[in-house]
Amino acid sequence: MNDLHRLAAELRTLPPSCGPVRLIAVDGHAGSGKSTFAGRLADTLGGAPVLHLDDLATHDEFFAWTERLREQVTRPLSRGETAHYAPYDWYLRRFGPRLPLEPEPVVLIEGVGAGRRTLRPLLARLLWMEMDADMSWARGRHRDGPALSAFWDEWTAEELRHFADDPSRPFADTLVRQCQGGYEWLPGPSVTAGSHQFLTERYRLSQPH
Repeated sequence: MNDLHRLAAELRTLPPSCGPVRLIAVDGHAGSGKSTFAGRLADTLGGAPVLHLDDLATHDEFFAWTERLREQVTRPLSRGETAHYAPYDWYLRRFGPRLPLEPEPVVLIEGVGAGRRTLRPLLARLLWMEMDADMSWARGRHRDGPALSAFWDEWTAEELRHFADDPSRPFADTLVRQCQGGYEWLPGPSVTAGSHQFLTERYRLSQPH
């Protein structure tokens, strides 16, 4: 059993936090690798559903998606019902047809602000991608290219304001750090403060031959 499987096994044993669901948040700065890590963790969990918060945010509301998340996702899940959310199309600038999100034993929510204060009471675990803001944003800008430079200027200013008012990292159970060929994770601030116990683990991706 590799270390990522150990992490997945740990998450499966957590008490449900949102109705029958163990809601796991993957937070961090834009460009820190949240989507990639959440995808690999979801695969290890046997195809756990992943909600990307970019599907709930809009050009006009980078972080004002709390009510959409509550109405479309967390309330149905808390009742053990299939949630239906309308993903935002960043090219057409409108919401698309609703998609189902099943109340599986583990559901992942990834995106900047996934660990915000209004959501934390519903979380079974908060994971934080441990990469500083400047490095994360540089990676994101490089990924998206110069055409989205103005968007990134606006985004980074809004992200700074969000985390200044509603920080996630101090409440993280686990810090996930990308390293050569894989990840390592360490107890987060909430654990070292004594609220939980979580083993330090390391996960190595298989290397291409």
